[in-house]
Amino acid sequence: MKFSHIKSSNFSNKPRKLKNIKFIIIHYTGMQSKRVSIKRLLSKKHKVSCHYIIDRNGFVIQMVKDQNIAWHAGKSKWQNYQNLNENSIGIELINKGHQYGYEKFSKKQVHKLIKLCLYLKKKYKIKKSNFIGHSDIAPLRKKDPGEKFPWHRLSTLGIGNWYPLLKESQKKLSENKIRELFFKNIYIIGYRYFNKKNPDKKVDSLLIKAFKRRYMPAAVNSVLDAKTLEISYFLANHKKN
Repeated sequence: MKFSHIKSSNFSNKPRKLKNIKFIIIHYTGMQSKRVSIKRLLSKKHKVSCHYIIDRNGFVIQMVKDQNIAWHAGKSKWQNYQNLNENSIGIELINKGHQYGYEKFSKKQVHKLIKLCLYLKKKYKIKKSNFIGHSDIAPLRKKDPGEKFPWHRLSTLGIGNWYPLLKESQKKLSENKIRELFFKNIYIIGYRYFNKKNPDKKVDSLLIKAFKRRYMPAAVNSVLDAKTLEISYFLANHKKN
């Protein structure tokens, strides 16, 4: 696959082994324009970067080579991994984000993202379930790529997990039991930053919203109901490569 190059110096000095690349992390830039976004990703002051950036016209730029550790994930956890920069490739999509006027991702942008993801998946033998969003690995501080990102569509092409149409269970459970089971499920999926035994309402709320932002984008709130539980159960018990 061919792309243009704008080299960022914001990456770790020591190259990594390519076999350590396990995840693709998808972000949005969350800034006012492409120009401002690229300027930030080149800034030695801000010390952030990504491997690839895709603009709204589907133009792909590589900013850090795959073998180098870019600084895109920040403080993060997923499954048994912490600070995922070392084990991931970061892809930024030009989008103003929630702060500046969150917009739908363009068709050209999504098309090129799919092409890039499939290229990287084949090259590094990345599991379908290991295509994740920034808000999945850092749910207490990040919302990207957000509820307008087409995870469902990508999942049909082998990029990220999804779930079929599910029937809600008729079994009535208490709020506490629903919470217990839900957080047990999302822990299996890979989410962290919460305590299964000692709830923290603020943290729980952010985790529920992060889960819904990805899997239930029409209802991004902190309400735990039977449908949310059913979806979490399916994803926890039907993980796919």
